[in-house]
Amino acid sequence: MTKDTSPVVNIKTMDMLGRPEVVTVDEARGMLLSQFNPVPPPKIEMPIDDCLGRVTAIDVLSPEDLPNFSRSTVDGFAVAASDTFGATEAIPAYLNIAAEVIMGKEPVFELRKGEVARIATGGMLPIGSDAVVMLEHTQAINEKIIEVLRPVAPGDNVIQAGEDAKKGDLILSKGHRIRPQDIGALAGLGITSIPVYEKPRVVIISTGDEVVPASSPIKTGEVRDINSYNLAGLITKRGGVPIRKGILPDRYDVIKAVLKQSLKEADIVTITGGSSVGARDLTAKIINDLGSPGVLFHGVSVKPGKPMIGGIVDGKAVFGLPGHPAAVTVCFELFIRPVLELLTGEKKKHYRHGNNTVKARLTKNLASSSGREEHIRVAIEERDGKLWARPILGKSGLITTLVKADGTIVIPLRKLGLDEGEEVEVILFD
Repeated sequence: MTKDTSPVVNIKTMDMLGRPEVVTVDEARGMLLSQFNPVPPPKIEMPIDDCLGRVTAIDVLSPEDLPNFSRSTVDGFAVAASDTFGATEAIPAYLNIAAEVIMGKEPVFELRKGEVARIATGGMLPIGSDAVVMLEHTQAINEKIIEVLRPVAPGDNVIQAGEDAKKGDLILSKGHRIRPQDIGALAGLGITSIPVYEKPRVVIISTGDEVVPASSPIKTGEVRDINSYNLAGLITKRGGVPIRKGILPDRYDVIKAVLKQSLKEADIVTITGGSSVGARDLTAKIINDLGSPGVLFHGVSVKPGKPMIGGIVDGKAVFGLPGHPAAVTVCFELFIRPVLELLTGEKKKHYRHGNNTVKARLTKNLASSSGREEHIRVAIEERDGKLWARPILGKSGLITTLVKADGTIVIPLRKLGLDEGEEVEVILFD
């Protein structure tokens, strides 16, 4: 039996005027994404100063321990914790001031039993100490002796060597959009440049004999160009590089020539105006004439934005957008943004929908001191279709707790904590 190799033809139903009926948003987006095969974006090594908003092209690993020495998180005195055990305001521990830690220098002395050293926040712990007593919990007897009014345990008020990151730890995953705290972590590790993906280039072509530049005075019947500015902002915000080609007249040969050249220099091409059904609306015809598969859909059941065109020409996505500014924004979010995000190389997190907050349930109990508003860093986890907020606990001096977190939750001023399973609002990092 011979296999039928004839092409499959999509037969669309027609409306009363003989035009193909519009498709749903999901159908249109499905056609587009099933036909579009993005090429991995090229990589470029960039200084971290210029990497904000860029997407990592590799897994970034820690080249060293961070910090590479144990340091104080408070102003106070470096001590052996055992020398403070049992200390109270009524029965303080009396300790001798033996030295002072100089900031930025390695201590050249060693503390003996009963001795302390003055230390500032960030100072390196000397040999013989394993904790720091806060200045507020001491009282000076004279220049050489202090009273310790509260005990400390080993490690109190100290960031241990390697506590923030160990050599070889994963710092940033491939496909991660870089945030300010990520740049801070890289700087702290001595990483001054990393491979990132090139940003996709998106051409904006404005059409219409009635459209004039924004700087021009207008005559009756003319409108200033709004859409190219709106689109440029939307493209930039979502990780692309807009390339405006100016305003073209409603002429087949002119639009075709510019579109053909644009397909050579950009990853996506957008054309505003010329998408509705009319004598001068040329976009669909030009897309079909330039290459295959051409127009995938023309008309979507969405308001505003019904005349939307989506197509692919020789592997490049091409969009015909209605002329109304509101429709441009709606259609960008529904159709252009998903394609643009595929080209950035970013690995999207499904709970993000453009909002700055999400609801999630807490994975564990959290206690808090009354009298202060506490902001807790959390990572979002998805379990059985539900979002959970897992607290990322750590000292305020640790930069990697910010890198590991997706956002923060707030324990209000007079609340003593939150319960496991309680619904919380997570303020997402951008």
